[in-house]
Amino acid sequence: MRLLLQLLAVAVVGLVGGQAAVAADWNTVLTLVIGVATAVLSLVVYRWVVSRTEKRAPAEVAAKGAVRATALGLLIGLGWYFAVISNITFLGYYKVEGFGSAAGPIAFLGFTAAAAVTEEVLFRGVLFRVFEERVGTWISLLVTGALFGVWHLSAGVWGAIATALAAGGLFAAAYAATRNLWLPIGLHFAWNYAGGGIFGTAVSGQDAPKGLLDGVTSGPTLLSGGDFGPEGSMYTIGFGLLLTAAFLWVARRRGRLVPVRGSQAKAKALT
Repeated sequence: MRLLLQLLAVAVVGLVGGQAAVAADWNTVLTLVIGVATAVLSLVVYRWVVSRTEKRAPAEVAAKGAVRATALGLLIGLGWYFAVISNITFLGYYKVEGFGSAAGPIAFLGFTAAAAVTEEVLFRGVLFRVFEERVGTWISLLVTGALFGVWHLSAGVWGAIATALAAGGLFAAAYAATRNLWLPIGLHFAWNYAGGGIFGTAVSGQDAPKGLLDGVTSGPTLLSGGDFGPEGSMYTIGFGLLLTAAFLWVARRRGRLVPVRGSQAKAKALT
């Protein structure tokens, strides 16, 4: 029951915020305000519903250490994107045709904040965490990673597969290693914003205003990502899997991997 209540509470915020963003039609100020408000409200509602359904203060969204963890996530996410786009550029499949716009990156800031926070709260804060208590870290990572891919199925089958492989496991591993949502939120935000807000590429197959740069991708889908954006590139998947392995190694070193059996008590002790 708590799984359903937590999912519904946060999903309602995300749905209302998403519809409001659509109605704003990429108006710079409105999209920024709606996006930031949706992100903040998602965290507030998550904290409230977890405290009510689990009778605990959710340490995974505690204010202590939030800035540092988010900043680290931002740095890793930006590094991940730069590594991918550099390789695609080297092959000649990404080119900058000029500067984009000043307003686009501002609006995309709000859009990205809402998407990154609500998705991390739903998939890592609720689904991964609750599943992990019952089936352990590894199975929960695989299941929720696959569900995260299905969440992006509207952009095509390959996009969903690439998302599951590159990001679904990575964001869960980042949570497992740190036991907070701030680092995966920063990581998720940085990847999306670097793509749409800075380099002007498609993000999860979605159309958006031009970023700081007017970027164009071309070439084979497996290398450039095609219409889905660089998220669909094998470079993204490769670097994403490496980062996933690194976070899981950290989680193992810190004793934060939850086994399949007897997992519930240990998972609760970690959060």
